[in-house]
Amino acid sequence: MKKGILISLASALMISCGGLVEDLNQNPNNPTSAPYQFALTATEVGNIILHTGEPTRKAGIFAGQYTGIERQHLGYSDYNLVSSDFNSHWNTVYSSIVRNALVTQNLAAEQGIEGITAGITQVLRAMALGTATSLWGDIPFDEAGQLEFENPAFEDQLTVYSKTQALLDEAIANLSTGTGRPLASADIYFNGDPTAWTQVAYTLKARFYLQAKNYPAAYTSALKGIGSDGSSRAANNLSSIHGSAVDNANLNYQFFAIASRRNDLVTSDFFASLIDSNSGRSPIPANYRGHSKTNETARYDYLLQTTSVGIQPNTKFNGFAQIDGVGAMVTYAENLLILAEAGARANFNTGLGHLNGFRAYMSTGGYLASPNLGNVKYEAFVAEDFNPNGIENPNGSITANEALLREILEERYVTLFGQIEVFNDVRRTIGETKVRVAVLPNIGSELPQRFLYPQSEIDANSNTPSPIPVLFQSTSVNK
Repeated sequence: MKKGILISLASALMISCGGLVEDLNQNPNNPTSAPYQFALTATEVGNIILHTGEPTRKAGIFAGQYTGIERQHLGYSDYNLVSSDFNSHWNTVYSSIVRNALVTQNLAAEQGIEGITAGITQVLRAMALGTATSLWGDIPFDEAGQLEFENPAFEDQLTVYSKTQALLDEAIANLSTGTGRPLASADIYFNGDPTAWTQVAYTLKARFYLQAKNYPAAYTSALKGIGSDGSSRAANNLSSIHGSAVDNANLNYQFFAIASRRNDLVTSDFFASLIDSNSGRSPIPANYRGHSKTNETARYDYLLQTTSVGIQPNTKFNGFAQIDGVGAMVTYAENLLILAEAGARANFNTGLGHLNGFRAYMSTGGYLASPNLGNVKYEAFVAEDFNPNGIENPNGSITANEALLREILEERYVTLFGQIEVFNDVRRTIGETKVRVAVLPNIGSELPQRFLYPQSEIDANSNTPSPIPVLFQSTSVNK
């Protein structure tokens, strides 16, 4: 594991905020001279790279949302990967986020600033480590980012999930103090707003409980998540921010709008067909999930476009990957669907009520950017829609409860397009054959089950698990 302090302000240039590049005569790599606010900004930039950059595209390929067609991404689609393909992702977690978050917290404390600032750094650290354990399984936690540990110990995935929850609880307590708000513009997401950060922390708790299949705890946490105050709703989404120049553009725009990269990857026929109402264009018309109560035309137009390469994320104005578009990381929509799934696993009516809450949100455009509302239709479901021969159970081959859960899981698959969570969902539900999204392997008979441990860690850390797990070996939580 790389131990050097990585507080890179150069990477902060991708953010369209002039204040982030002032005072560049400060040495950001010297922890005795770098103001904590620079370290905080760098940590948040690393979080954007992890949760909206290349790791999301690998996860999307493994979850059946993307198909690689050239160069490295063709190999990824054929599941032909090596350990070094994951070096940069591991480094982003441990150097760009975990180490920088610890440095931020320590620098701020030395300057007498704790409370809210400490809570923000803890949320960021928990988010990175929770994501890492979901992707790799056993990972370093207690000793991660601590310079005194040359070979940080790996901890069991279930233990890491438990410690991540405890770290989020500590963060929530710090956020509630009302003191120690970071300096203006240091927090590029919420400008230090403790209410927004607290809601994000609860949605993250719900996310990680869902990954660990602790559905009652996921539900309870989501009740306090993003939008739980009834007024802020999506205003407290944790999203990346970008500008209108190539070097500070949305990371999906940088990939799909630049000719040398865009030729590598397209949206899978399976995913595109789920939301394409145009039977003459859809690669698999029978897959369309719309019906008399649902029109996915506006969502398709927001997410996708047809290019000379194929069907790809929409990089045009008001598209999913437009140049200055935000990148979703933790959202109100996700929180609603956690409530729906976790609720449905306990009680049909509870799940249906939350699903209809999500559909009410979408019926006015939801997370879509300036949609044509004439192409938006998400009417409320009634219980009979899930009975045998209902519109959500036309073949009558499953129970109403199963049909509801199937619809919620499919909704998550579509709504969380381009996020790591789709890969987590596919693995988490792979044994639930009646309700899971029917993703098929690109080759062979198995879907990938994890990211590979990076070669950089294998070479540097004697505590790396041995034998080294292979791509198709489940992590503990998904066995």
